[in-house]
Amino acid sequence: MAELLGVAETLAAVRAVAAGDADPRHFDAIGDDWDIEARSIAALAEAGLPDGALDRTVGEISGGEAVLAAVAGIRLRQAPITLLDEPTNNLDRDARHRLYDMVRAWRGTLIVVSHDIALLELMDATAELYDSELSVFGGPYSQWRDWREAEQSAAAQAERAAEQVLKREKRQRIEAETKLSRRAAVGRKAQVSKRVPGIIAGGRKRAAQVSAGRLRTEMGEKESAARAALDAAERRVRDDDAVLIDLPDPGVPAGRRIATLADDAREWVVAGPERVALIGPNGAGKTTLLEELVASAVQNSGVSDAPASARADSGPFGLHLRSSARAQAHTDRVGYLPQRVDGLDDAASVLQNVRAAAPGTPPAEIRNRLARFLIRGDAVDRPVAALSGGERFRVALARLLLADPPPQLVVLDEPTNNLDLDTVDQLVDALSAYRGAVLVVSHDDAFLQRLGVDTTLELTPDGLAERR
Repeated sequence: MAELLGVAETLAAVRAVAAGDADPRHFDAIGDDWDIEARSIAALAEAGLPDGALDRTVGEISGGEAVLAAVAGIRLRQAPITLLDEPTNNLDRDARHRLYDMVRAWRGTLIVVSHDIALLELMDATAELYDSELSVFGGPYSQWRDWREAEQSAAAQAERAAEQVLKREKRQRIEAETKLSRRAAVGRKAQVSKRVPGIIAGGRKRAAQVSAGRLRTEMGEKESAARAALDAAERRVRDDDAVLIDLPDPGVPAGRRIATLADDAREWVVAGPERVALIGPNGAGKTTLLEELVASAVQNSGVSDAPASARADSGPFGLHLRSSARAQAHTDRVGYLPQRVDGLDDAASVLQNVRAAAPGTPPAEIRNRLARFLIRGDAVDRPVAALSGGERFRVALARLLLADPPPQLVVLDEPTNNLDLDTVDQLVDALSAYRGAVLVVSHDDAFLQRLGVDTTLELTPDGLAERR
């Protein structure tokens, strides 16, 4: 653990001197850090790690504890500027709150890249990288979001006003051209009929041409100015590509039993269109319980393509659980999105992967639907192995949500870990309108709150407990 904190050499030198070794190299390594052991123990305790953690190896602690220890080491080194890149990804609820407490007490400048709204709310300022430009707003994420929405509303209004001005200037120019044409026609007619002497007619013609030229220049400048104002207004209005998710109706009657979660004491029935959250610390077995549920759905369908871990020989549904908790699906129409997107055929194209879940849907229709997931053009025909992590996740999400027939139960395992905030917004909107059942594992309290969870179950070593 001392190596993870970055104090191993100094700590070893202090302990060597304390044991009677007066090698000058130890004193050089220590410098002024004679209290490094006490400060390290205090830093680990502040991060919520147990007594004796300093002398434990990283292999003896959880992944969340390792992240907290690494952050504690950064604080211990007292760097003037610290960068944290998605620090709460894969942290359970307790570890997240410990990290939040560390951030609140942070000394020095802290720059965080994150999609964790609760963490972003702890920031003093919000910086956005958009269209190759960086802008900074003096406030946390929620205030920046409110400002952006207000600014975009004003920009859209300014765009509409600029469009009206441009239309008016075009109309006035056309009207002016019409009047000039009529005057010119009257002048030519008078000259032809000899009603006006030639010398006078010529003078009038030249004066009319000068006046017409001045008017055309003036009207053209006004139209150009209106067009420039519209262009400027249009640039202020964002034209962001966003995933547009709409889920088909799965045809689940209200109250229809979709799945059962149970332990030795009681059971909970998941019915359409209920939303159930499954929480618990990392390592409790939440993913295993989800895979047990998926395995039982596969057994209902008679198809043997359950996840590899769901085809083991231990446990009531082919899985070994650490507690008495168990899960049973009452339908074979279960859509599952795991944490690691490992259910795709890497050698097959995006189109082929999605068509496998919707064999009766024409390829052209699937292409149209994939475009709503920002997968367009040649990307549809590329093999999945050639995609980026974000693209791969969107393909897995599309395969789940575009399945035909649509799933009656959508099972999501930490979905927000791999999604940007705008896509999370779209997913929340889609799931809110979805008429089937939803079972989600997440440590993201903001996401669960927005989803409108009906029941929250915590997985413990003793089984399941309902949290209110």
